[in-house]
Amino acid sequence: MKIYITGIAGFLGSHLAKRLINLGHDISGNDSMIQGDLENLPKNINFHKTDCCNFEEMSKNLKEIDVVYHCAATAHEGLSVFSPNFITKNIYQASISVITASIVNKVKRFVFCSSMARYGNQTSPFHENMVPKPEDPYGIAKVAVEESLKLLCETHSMDYNIAVPHNIVGPNQKYDDPFRNVMSIFINRNLQNKASIIYGDGNQTRCFSYIDDVIFCLEKLALDKSINKQIINIGPDEETITINNLAKLVANETGYNGNPIHVPGRPLEVKEASCSSEKARKLLDYKTKTSLTEAVKLTTNYIKSKGTKNFIYNLPIEIKSEITPETWTKKTI
Repeated sequence: MKIYITGIAGFLGSHLAKRLINLGHDISGNDSMIQGDLENLPKNINFHKTDCCNFEEMSKNLKEIDVVYHCAATAHEGLSVFSPNFITKNIYQASISVITASIVNKVKRFVFCSSMARYGNQTSPFHENMVPKPEDPYGIAKVAVEESLKLLCETHSMDYNIAVPHNIVGPNQKYDDPFRNVMSIFINRNLQNKASIIYGDGNQTRCFSYIDDVIFCLEKLALDKSINKQIINIGPDEETITINNLAKLVANETGYNGNPIHVPGRPLEVKEASCSSEKARKLLDYKTKTSLTEAVKLTTNYIKSKGTKNFIYNLPIEIKSEITPETWTKKTI
């Protein structure tokens, strides 16, 4: 089968590509390289350095493709409050471009990687039958893509599924990004003998998914024809953790002995965010095989193997005011 992956040089896209190549599929994909890494790319793929917003190029790239995975995203929920133009363009406009190009090329199935940001500040654990109530521009854009995808697929007869991964961690994740990937930020700093930086009181609760536990589910969303027009949470629901306790886990693994630094909370940050995986267990045979402690260890080992890095502030901050985090404006992470 000919499968195309957007964001193929990124964290999720590169792992998915490797898995599908091992299954014998013909894989191609694109990346804008805003945050992708060529080292992530597996061999034996057809790679396009293309921005998803470029409809004409995406239309060329998707010729004779059977399945599209749309993994590309500037997945910066917190930053979207301060860079809504940049984030919205790279979520909504980019997605509509890829969806339209897929329909034009008669792609059979489209798998969209959404976000648990779709649920907003509702009572957790979040279930797929909840009405989305996103709290920030990133989440709003993701929900807008979902609604447009459903409408366009129904109108133009393209199968689709929507995956809602939890916070995914593991090798290939970008760990020099100061705006996202809290676990990797903690590890990168602790390995440099620097304190973890925590926004607010640190009692925010989250769930984290190790990458290997997610890929199997994404594989089935494309290849199992009996699963269609579904929205499915993917990730562990047995092990929620506060950001404070996550910092302790990371410190234990890295050997860092200092205390975290607390800074003012970020506007609109959801306090409790965890998803039920009941539907994934039923439809995708989802199982949590990697504990959070093991995920921290494996991610730490990856960062150690690559070497620590300085954080790169290469994304725009469009709105600078008294509530913009100083960790970003003063580049203190």
